[in-house]
Amino acid sequence: MTEETDPQDRDTARGTADTDGAAARAALHAVRAEVGKAVVGQEQAVSGMIVALLAGGHILLEGVPGVAKTLLVRTLAAALSIDTKRVQFTPDLMPGDVTGSMVYDAGRGEFEFRPGPVFTNLMLADEINRTPPKTQSALLEAMEERQVTVDGTSRPLPSPFLVAATQNPVEYEGTYPLPEAQLDRFLMKVVLPLPPREDEVQVLERHAAGFDPRDLAAAGVRAVATPADLAAGAAAVRQVQLTPEVIGYVVDLARATRSAPSLQLGVSPRGATALMGTARAWAWLSGREFVTPDDVKALAQATLSHRVSLRPEAELEGVTAASVLDSVLASVPVPR
Repeated sequence: MTEETDPQDRDTARGTADTDGAAARAALHAVRAEVGKAVVGQEQAVSGMIVALLAGGHILLEGVPGVAKTLLVRTLAAALSIDTKRVQFTPDLMPGDVTGSMVYDAGRGEFEFRPGPVFTNLMLADEINRTPPKTQSALLEAMEERQVTVDGTSRPLPSPFLVAATQNPVEYEGTYPLPEAQLDRFLMKVVLPLPPREDEVQVLERHAAGFDPRDLAAAGVRAVATPADLAAGAAAVRQVQLTPEVIGYVVDLARATRSAPSLQLGVSPRGATALMGTARAWAWLSGREFVTPDDVKALAQATLSHRVSLRPEAELEGVTAASVLDSVLASVPVPR
């Protein structure tokens, strides 16, 4: 016979969890303001990275050089007080340069494991599509299993663990398209556009006043959240309610992409699950304990655009994944 939990104890535990969740939400909102001290604009990318951390996924940041992709990742890590490492992906980068390798220790007369940069909380995979698929694939186990296996031994990665990969648009010379299996490991893909004029003016004014992107402390960036806040937030996100109607809406969106005439590959069940997770995180960040269809629609592009594949004839006609998803969102009935 199991001992029953006192109702008062359950209420106390629930109240403590609610308090922790509210404090975590406030801390993560403060992170957005802190990142703004170094990065002008790009609020969508900042929110996307926080959502990815809360939902336990990884994020792909796409944009032309010079739109602050690297600065954004470094500033977010500083504001969250988490460890970060950067890997510049190049054509000659080897898998062991990312995951680590066995190195012979002459003094001890034996091989020992030397961890690679993937052993961190936030790994910046800079220009990931400038390295061949073999090295890109070295991240697959780390991203999916949160571990690295070298010489038959599996080694767990720290928690939290997020890969924030940046890539240049695929039209750029010297880039390798990411394999579908790798793309599917990214929870979200966020495109960083060129800034509007007023933001670009502000960027130049900051630099004219002495802003140095290599010295975030001088810019006033400080840690306003901790890994404990992320853990409390992630636990609260898992408690966000999903009605059968909203779950059905997510499924209907995924199924509609599979019959879209411009797509040769629609959203898989894994993609639908990912959309449910990001919508949950967005609802919680917005201060709600339940998901609405608007939460689903707000995260649909970032969560699904990299999971669909256009037909060649549609690409020639200038159709984009974003435009197809817009059509799907407009055609699928929204639950009331």
